[in-house]
Amino acid sequence: MPEIKVEPVRRRVRISTHSHIRGLGLDEKGHALPVADGLVGQREAREAAGIIVQIVKSGKMSGRGILFVGPPGTGKTALAIAIARELGEDTPFVIMSGSEIYSSEKKKTEILMEALRRSLGVRVREKRLVYEGVVKDVKVRKIRHPMAPHLAIPREARIVLATKDEEVPLTVGEEITEQIIEMGIRKGDVIWIDAETGRVFREGKAKDYVEAKTYDVETKKLVETPKGPVKKEKEIVRTLTLHELDTIVASQRAMISFFGFTFEREIPPEVRRDVDEMVRKWIESNKGEIVPGVLFIDDAHMLDIEAFSFLTRAMESEFSPLIILATNRGVARIRGTDLESPHGIPLDLLDRLLIIPTKPYSPDEMREIIRIRAEEEDIKLGNETLEELVKLASETSLRYAVQLLEPASIIAGESGREEVTVEDVRRARQLFIDLSASVRYLKDYESKFLK
Repeated sequence: MPEIKVEPVRRRVRISTHSHIRGLGLDEKGHALPVADGLVGQREAREAAGIIVQIVKSGKMSGRGILFVGPPGTGKTALAIAIARELGEDTPFVIMSGSEIYSSEKKKTEILMEALRRSLGVRVREKRLVYEGVVKDVKVRKIRHPMAPHLAIPREARIVLATKDEEVPLTVGEEITEQIIEMGIRKGDVIWIDAETGRVFREGKAKDYVEAKTYDVETKKLVETPKGPVKKEKEIVRTLTLHELDTIVASQRAMISFFGFTFEREIPPEVRRDVDEMVRKWIESNKGEIVPGVLFIDDAHMLDIEAFSFLTRAMESEFSPLIILATNRGVARIRGTDLESPHGIPLDLLDRLLIIPTKPYSPDEMREIIRIRAEEEDIKLGNETLEELVKLASETSLRYAVQLLEPASIIAGESGREEVTVEDVRRARQLFIDLSASVRYLKDYESKFLK
């Protein structure tokens, strides 16, 4: 029987446009490195963004916002993401387009308010009574289902938790048992159980627990075995956004309402006022702290005069994130008025914005960006192919050249090649035309299009 050769399956995962960005790529003195943290070029804009990060961390950004202005494809969105990365891992980051406010279900100001409150986090610290340790044994007892005798359902579990200093057997009820089964908790897992709510949390797998089964490729995080008693007070740190708190409070009020209450369209103002008051009390009692996030609104020229007025007031509020706007427009009409203004933004709002310009990339910078994107998407390019894409980016746009990477890779794969060639890129260009080619196509067939 002939041997069957099985080719390895190349698994593709979705790669976002800015998945490679890790920060602003600045040195200790705040100077931009040529290529760092996934960013290339735009040195002045990156250094300006670095100063913004310092102002935000010092708490002196109140009443002001940022505006990135520049031609399409010059890294405005990338810079906003890099700022959020620099502010910290748990920094809330919300990205939206100016056109998203025009919804038939919600008011424009409600959409903006939700985006603002999604962009503000509250880091809450509280001490909870918990049972914490490494699982040394777990046994689940099941009973017959009362409605279906042929089925067995979990009734309770006996679990043995141990620290370096103590070992305690626990018998837990049905609710905790279901969590243990759903989470797949096994011997060697480090867990803690909230004594008040019964919620189970898994920290990872104990490094030094010899009875736990380990694998060459381990998916669970390895952690140290806890010390001290199994039952203890533990400080829990959680970060929630203001919008999540709004939703929780509104849900609780819906449950106690006799007729029921829905907040699917809008959250009532009184709910937000109560949440703000609750957050103030947390801050005053050192139980919580505000985590300023980033609200990035791309295509800001699509906002109208009502939205601009709302953002102007929002910048002056007690709880406000870092608001970053971006636009590629020059002098344009302010939507909702007959007035023209730089970037289509009212002058009174422009006066509150620190404006950072972005500039077109040089061929060398385009080359490095294309190379980074190809590596991120696991696409092999030869030197000639890379130069062809750089030339194409100079003639059309960098965004168009980057977009051709994946189609060209598929074309190469259909021909049995792993490396993309110049011919693959040219074939992809024939199949997917750029903007200027699309304009020429419209002119050639103008009479055949519907008007």
